[in-house]
Amino acid sequence: MRCSRTKPMPTKTPNALLRLRKHADYQRVYKSSRKQFSKQMAFFYSLRPAEGPDGKARRSDTPGARVGLTVGKVLGNAVERNRIKRRLRECVRRHIATLTFPVDVILHPRRTVLEMEPQKLDGEVAQIFRTVEASLRKTAPVPARILVVEAP
Repeated sequence: MRCSRTKPMPTKTPNALLRLRKHADYQRVYKSSRKQFSKQMAFFYSLRPAEGPDGKARRSDTPGARVGLTVGKVLGNAVERNRIKRRLRECVRRHIATLTFPVDVILHPRRTVLEMEPQKLDGEVAQIFRTVEASLRKTAPVPARILVVEAP
């Protein structure tokens, strides 16, 4: 006998909407950007295109920034890797509002993140986001202005 659900499926949490999830999105960011470094982690970022490779509108649940974390087995056992991800997710949650462009960011921490004080890690993520935002502001295309000339 099957049980029926009386409650609707839960909606995605705000943190889930901010995450980069698909392998293809990670690959697109890696291919379209260069590896950049901060003190305790490397990061990649790329503006999300409005259209996919087929010319159709690109589907995304989030109009703003999304962040992905890559924490490989080199960084420790499962407990340590999960601890790193939890700490980074919390820092991302606090500072995601810094990013105003539809950008995908990938953070790749070093092992030293485990021993960092939470305030320092928080500051590091904030600095990365400020760097990304400043870089995008410099390179973002300026909307064309229409010059209206009135006839004398």
